[in-house]
Amino acid sequence: MNSRISRRRFVAGAAAASILAGCDSRPVTSFLRAMKDWNAGFEAAIFSSSRLAPELPESATTPEDDFPEYYISDEAPDVPPNWFLTVGGLVERPGRFTLAELQAMTRTSMRVRHHCVEGWSAVASWQGIRVSDLAKVVGIKPDVRYVEFRSFDSGYWSCWDLASAMHPQTLLAWGMNGHPLTSGHGAPLRVYSAVKLGYKMCKYLAEVNFLSDNSGGYWENQGYDWFAGV
Repeated sequence: MNSRISRRRFVAGAAAASILAGCDSRPVTSFLRAMKDWNAGFEAAIFSSSRLAPELPESATTPEDDFPEYYISDEAPDVPPNWFLTVGGLVERPGRFTLAELQAMTRTSMRVRHHCVEGWSAVASWQGIRVSDLAKVVGIKPDVRYVEFRSFDSGYWSCWDLASAMHPQTLLAWGMNGHPLTSGHGAPLRVYSAVKLGYKMCKYLAEVNFLSDNSGGYWENQGYDWFAGV
């Protein structure tokens, strides 16, 4: 079975979950918007930066051919020539980092379960650096409340609350199961976290921006849960 999830299939699968949000009734739309805001606030209130997802044994690893791939473009995007990661926003030391420069920072690895909004889950090990370690390198300012991740895949992006981004199991990952990311899984760099649903984990990463305001997200702006905690 082909494990790739096309853009069309993903959108079609989401339609049933968001059908009420398309209703023309203003009271219904307002109610749903209020409920989404309430849910996001509730999820943030119960979130714990010290609670860790369980590390799983190597035997739990899902065969990579069975670990679904996902991208917005019709095909997995090619890495731009001379790729680098731009880090900016409310930071003391904005910069551009090559993959080699990122790999020279403090590395971490974890093997955890991935949860998708479509209902499936899979297990892989991920290698990279913690977002919190990158934040120390660039020196985030006190008024930062959100972290925005932007992709070179057809303008995909997602904005996170700062606490989730700083969680010790939120990585900028360049490796999967001990080898470099493949094109289907977000090469050369992607967000990976044990505390969020899959659509929050921006692949084909191009930018990380530390912000004072919430910038939404590709799917979030179409009605998906913004906090999307696991």
